[in-house]
Amino acid sequence: MSIFKEAGAMLEGHFLLTSGLHSPVYWEKFRVLQYPRYTEQLCQLITRHFRKQNIQVVAGPTTGGIIIAFEVARQLGVRSIFAEKEGAERVFRRGFTIVPGERVLIVDDILTTGSSVKKVMDAVIKQGGIIVGIGVLVDRVEKEIDFGVPLFSCLKTVAPTYLPKQCPLCAAGIPLTRLGG
Repeated sequence: MSIFKEAGAMLEGHFLLTSGLHSPVYWEKFRVLQYPRYTEQLCQLITRHFRKQNIQVVAGPTTGGIIIAFEVARQLGVRSIFAEKEGAERVFRRGFTIVPGERVLIVDDILTTGSSVKKVMDAVIKQGGIIVGIGVLVDRVEKEIDFGVPLFSCLKTVAPTYLPKQCPLCAAGIPLTRLGG
């Protein structure tokens, strides 16, 4: 938590999340990722947790997941790849491939609904990879998600999220802010 606070990454207000949900809390991961020392320290936690899993590839979704995948892969001494949006899915482009049977660690920045992680999982499975786990910087999920593989988070926190039609912040007339992509 101290890294996130020092970097000014936890914002309060009324935010539109990438998932489409609204929340009074926004985790601006790029305020952390702009500092290589913080990125290295957080990725070290993920690396330590999964070091004995014989990982061969680290994969993440664009955009924040690219930086995390790279740093975790660097620390493990393995390849780093990323999955990009293509319609409603995520796909590996730019010549990225997974050899069938390769052991893959999936990483991401902020876990809210699990949608990005699930789409990267689908892309890995399509190429025949074996998913050994998931590592995230912040797990802000209100109701735990079962991905079928171990999940590790550097920080577990709960911040309320609302469907837009049920958002009390909207009802109170608090302006909505969109920060992320």
